[in-house]
Amino acid sequence: MLFRQLFDPTSSSYSYLLADEQTRRALLIDPVLDQVERDAKLVEELGLTLVYTLETHAHADHITGCARLRSRLGSQAVVGAKMGVHGADRELRDGEVLELDGLALEARATPGHTAGCVSYVTADTGDVFTGDALLIRGCGRTDFQQGDAATLYRSIHERIFTLPDATRVWPAHDYRGFTMSTVGEEKRHNLRLGAGRSEADFIEIMAELHLSLPRHIDVALPANMQCGVTVADLAAGRIAAIERGWAKIERTEEGVPEVSPTWLVRHGRGVRVIDVRDPDELDGPLGAFAGAELVPYPTLEDAARDWDREQPLVLVCRSGGRSGRAAVILENEGFKRVASMRGGLLALDEATD
Repeated sequence: MLFRQLFDPTSSSYSYLLADEQTRRALLIDPVLDQVERDAKLVEELGLTLVYTLETHAHADHITGCARLRSRLGSQAVVGAKMGVHGADRELRDGEVLELDGLALEARATPGHTAGCVSYVTADTGDVFTGDALLIRGCGRTDFQQGDAATLYRSIHERIFTLPDATRVWPAHDYRGFTMSTVGEEKRHNLRLGAGRSEADFIEIMAELHLSLPRHIDVALPANMQCGVTVADLAAGRIAAIERGWAKIERTEEGVPEVSPTWLVRHGRGVRVIDVRDPDELDGPLGAFAGAELVPYPTLEDAARDWDREQPLVLVCRSGGRSGRAAVILENEGFKRVASMRGGLLALDEATD
């Protein structure tokens, strides 16, 4: 597993990039809007395809970068089912496992800091990404966003402290220069939640904190309840691409959703590619797009009746005409992530010359 811990100094936030080293497909936990350029560049430098961004909770001190990243890189925004976030591509229930090639993360509900907090536990590498629920020698506050001290105490003791002591703890924040811990360390040395503290002790500790609200809560929280879509996104007209959530979509004047040949070359492994040409065209000079399935245009509607309407689909043909009409047909049939490759295989051939 490829692993990178990334830091945003303004909000003292950690993000985590994980990737399968063979397929180079990746996910990013708790991205920060102000670090989107850094993160996108790192993904490109490492030769990765960002498939998912995951949120541990709706942050109040910074805006998530998931909406901007999915607009730019075609990643899907993943949240916990009880976060109440709008516009996500996938919601994980408690105990549900997100799989990405050689990676598997179990979503464990760990409410208390907020009502919708989720921690992610790796299946076989001994890691837990705890968000703000459990910090190194501390924890997240419990005085807003439906937080509750008793609930957080039980979440940590029942959902995290029951993991093996050697499990590495990767929090969403640190303010004292620590980068990671272990479950065993926190059970021994966390003066709020470990070291023999009772639930009553913890409730008293949290009640006496009297913290001021995060400085950016009035901006960050509304945006994060919309997957990080900001007023600036709306003003700049980026919302159409963000709402689609899986690719950098551009629409023609006729309303055809399109992706560029370059985008499909970069992200083709993460989508289902359908070639709508006639069978005899495969023997022509343009050949076929690698991995594409042949479904001739006249047979498409019948063939698509049993297809998954949530699965990303890109349609290709010689010049983009048939694939564009096919994309509109499938959208009208309820397919939510569908596009035509702009200019067809002719444009792809020119782009790769």
